[in-house]
Amino acid sequence: MEETYLLNVEGVRKKILHGGQGELLKLQDGSKITFHFQTLKDDFERTVIDDSREAGIPMEIIVGKMFKLEIWETLLSSMRTGEVAEFWCDAIHTGMYALVSRGMRRIAEGRDPLEGQKHRCGMGNMFDYHSTGYDDLDELQRMPQPLIFIMELFRVEEPSAYKRDTWAMSKEEKLAAVPVLHSEGNRLVLRKEFAQAAAKYQEAVICLRNLQAKEKPWEEGWLKLERLVTPLVLNYCQCQLELGEYYEVLEHTTELLQKHKDNAKAYFKRAKAHAAVWNEREAREDFLRVAHLDPSMAAAVKKELKQLGERMRKKHVEDRKRYQGLFQPPRG
Repeated sequence: MEETYLLNVEGVRKKILHGGQGELLKLQDGSKITFHFQTLKDDFERTVIDDSREAGIPMEIIVGKMFKLEIWETLLSSMRTGEVAEFWCDAIHTGMYALVSRGMRRIAEGRDPLEGQKHRCGMGNMFDYHSTGYDDLDELQRMPQPLIFIMELFRVEEPSAYKRDTWAMSKEEKLAAVPVLHSEGNRLVLRKEFAQAAAKYQEAVICLRNLQAKEKPWEEGWLKLERLVTPLVLNYCQCQLELGEYYEVLEHTTELLQKHKDNAKAYFKRAKAHAAVWNEREAREDFLRVAHLDPSMAAAVKKELKQLGERMRKKHVEDRKRYQGLFQPPRG
């Protein structure tokens, strides 16, 4: 089945290779489109530039999230589920393809798609970095040209029908997600599922940090978000203590204390992590800070210091025996 259509867009032609089912898609902001694609040069050999099937993972884009190749939303909106179509697009629509392809290839290679980029628009980055790192894409950058896209549409999911990645959420969605994630984390802690709980707390922190990045540090909006971040980080650290990830705890509590020097709970968790990795002096210093900052925790500090002393004495005895055995002359 091959029927050629002129879409209501200058410089685009469509050919249906295999018909789809149902009505034409009605896309809205936040809809997730899943599809396979193949990109070809408009030359005699129809040279293949990219093929998502080679990576083995379908492509996904979120409508309205400023995907750099805007024409793809237009092409996909003309398709039905299950349809396979070929689109010819003039160079006016394909100028950004080299940058889009570069990012997709880096992801497929397990690399950061933004590695080396400055915080500028895509066009600015194209001029800053004269090479994409791929010869065929460098050629497309130097000489923008018409391209052919062959697309197979699998499904379209409405915003409410799938779990949205943090980056795809609006500000309101992120703020609404935080208490839900916090509650889910607490529930998992009660079931002693600490790894899963830590993931929930971490996801909530990421939501808030993304919002914080748009605020001026230490101004009211930033501080309001920081007050929500702090207990989540502490809960995350408690989970990591339970999981034995002590250096993870040291990293996050130290970062927290650089901003909040009087947080007794952060000192307490850092002290426990220091104690677990035999940093006796640092553990004692942090425990004593806790007792000074929050006298209500003095009993807990006294108990921890007693346990620390006993563990260190036991370790010294074991070390002494071990070293004595090393230096004793062999019998006979």
